[in-house]
Amino acid sequence: MKTVLAYSGGLDTSVCVKWLQENYKTDVITLTLELGQNRKDMKEIEERAKELGAIKTYSIDVSREFIGEYVHPAIKANALYEGKYPVATALSRPLIGKWLVKIAEKEKADAVSHGSTGKGNDQARFELTVRALNPELEIIAPVREWNMTRDKEVEYAKKHRIPIPPKSKYSTDENLWGRSIEAGPLEDPMKKPEEDAFDWTTQPEKAPEKAERIEIGFNWGVPVGLNNKKLESVELIKELNKLGGKHGVGRIDMIEDRLVGIKSREVYECPAATILLEAHRELERLTLTREQNLFKEHIDRKWAQLTYFGQWYEPLREDLDAFINKTQEVVSGIVVMELYKGNARVVGRSSPNSLYDLGLATYDRGDRFDHKLAEGFLRLWGLPSEIAGRRKRKL
Repeated sequence: MKTVLAYSGGLDTSVCVKWLQENYKTDVITLTLELGQNRKDMKEIEERAKELGAIKTYSIDVSREFIGEYVHPAIKANALYEGKYPVATALSRPLIGKWLVKIAEKEKADAVSHGSTGKGNDQARFELTVRALNPELEIIAPVREWNMTRDKEVEYAKKHRIPIPPKSKYSTDENLWGRSIEAGPLEDPMKKPEEDAFDWTTQPEKAPEKAERIEIGFNWGVPVGLNNKKLESVELIKELNKLGGKHGVGRIDMIEDRLVGIKSREVYECPAATILLEAHRELERLTLTREQNLFKEHIDRKWAQLTYFGQWYEPLREDLDAFINKTQEVVSGIVVMELYKGNARVVGRSSPNSLYDLGLATYDRGDRFDHKLAEGFLRLWGLPSEIAGRRKRKL
């Protein structure tokens, strides 16, 4: 038997290697993906996997694929789960799942495996992806099966001479689109996160005293430039993470509804996502009609929910993309923002496809709006309410 394991190099997935060998009598192939975490230890992770007995290891940089095929659609969809979380970790899981299937098919493996727990969201994201792409593959979730406490896991690691990293207060995950922090002291929803939880963002109170103005260029809903300079997609997001982080932008603290039904306190750092989603939404307000904007809010909310719940390969998600992509044909232009002490504020916007008409909007001398038309419009607009009001008075 052969199994491909999504391997991060941490304690859980390192224990998974040995546990799979012991309990499933399987050869283990590890897969580690670079999603913009700036991992400089990819070779070290591969060596660790080999020392644990992996018969083969794969390390692949999929940063551009992640941005182009997952993050860009999320920007077009203004994707925020429950109005706050930019689905950063959620976006990466179907990509990892896709590569698990790809390597499993290449290596003629019988199964794939992941290190997710039984109460997390990631189990759904991995497994729904694998089943959609190759339902013949067996899926093994060791952490869900072994039922070990952290202490028992450490004992198991010591017994099998698995390196044990220093225990962290938090459980973290990161990629180019965001960093998630949970567990430990954060499990008390009344406790303010300590500064050691954060890695990408400056404490807003200690951020620069002067606001920084930036200009973001969009083409068909996708960010393509920063401060009048065209940038490749990965570099643009890296630069915005730095700029936003410097000004304390992108800290999110929320109670989140997990797929399995429990509520969880989650803390995120998403500087680039916070900036780009706010800028993109404002450009849509300028270029889409009122009805498009109002209706798209429902579509965007559903898109984020499908992604969060692991339903990337649900046909509805592709149907929503078709609608979203059609709207983005006019979403091109420039958005000017100011970054200041935790805030990213839009202060200017322009587009060759703008629906803003100064002659209609102004209250000054250039006003071209025919105010007399309003009286008849309002009589017709309010007619149903007027008729209902007359009936009420009669009754």
